[in-house]
Amino acid sequence: MKTYLVGSRASNLAKVQVREYLAPLRERFQGIAFTHRVILEGGDKDRKSRLSDVSAISGGSAFSSAQEAALSRGDVDVVIHSLKDLPTASPPGLTLLPPPGREDVRDALCGSTLANLRKGARVGTGAPRRIAQLLALRPDLEVVPIRGNVPPRLKKIETMGLDAVVLAAAGLRRLGLDDAIGELLPLDQFPPSPGQGALGIQVREGSRELQEILSSVGDTAVDAHVRAERALLAELHGGCSVPVGAYAQTGPDGSLSLFAQVTSLDGARRVEGTLSGPMGEPEKLGAALAAELIDQGARSILDAIRGESAVSR
Repeated sequence: MKTYLVGSRASNLAKVQVREYLAPLRERFQGIAFTHRVILEGGDKDRKSRLSDVSAISGGSAFSSAQEAALSRGDVDVVIHSLKDLPTASPPGLTLLPPPGREDVRDALCGSTLANLRKGARVGTGAPRRIAQLLALRPDLEVVPIRGNVPPRLKKIETMGLDAVVLAAAGLRRLGLDDAIGELLPLDQFPPSPGQGALGIQVREGSRELQEILSSVGDTAVDAHVRAERALLAELHGGCSVPVGAYAQTGPDGSLSLFAQVTSLDGARRVEGTLSGPMGEPEKLGAALAAELIDQGARSILDAIRGESAVSR
């Protein structure tokens, strides 16, 4: 029997995502075995340092570099990522395949709703984008940095005396923690990380047979959506350390529509825009909207953030 080795991070969410992805493949290709292999990432080993520092040590992303290295070496045949954790450029010899259907792209406030948060409430999140978006709407909030997997971050409401935490709705839903959601945050004010809710299916470029198998469960519309979002992020030279939110969807006329937002870390400055284009040209759409945001001042916001980050190291 042909066997393919499937790599992922060690978290419960990563394991759920692997099972979710492999279920239709195992049903469709019963003569093929898919074996799961856990790969520890720098961000999983070091839960105290800043993610930017962990990424610098790993030479890439804190949540994908070890998996990509294992894939390049041939230790595994495919890696299942959370797409939002992946840098916009794949290492030489690796490529992304169309993801399957996408989970809820929104952020979720857990422990309260925005309207019920008292003045000066303590809200936990470690993501610069979420910090910026929260402060843009509620500058009175005290944002408390937190890290870790989904269940431990939820528990920090009690252990750290927080009023609420912000998490991706996709992770909560995949783990069966829907009841923890106090409010799904509106996309127009809280656009998600590019690729949020989607899986990143990464393989070696030469694995033609495997690519054909895996592409059979890919969703071409979702693929266009996330490619537009990631192209915008790449054009802005951004990553998970900068407050860029983006969300693409298929319009009523079948066109591709992309909304994006760049916010200063203190929430005081924000630029945003929407652009539509052909479904077959997602990268072109992402680059075009990025150029519009730059014209509105996005570059100065991002440059200031990078400058502050360099000084604080």
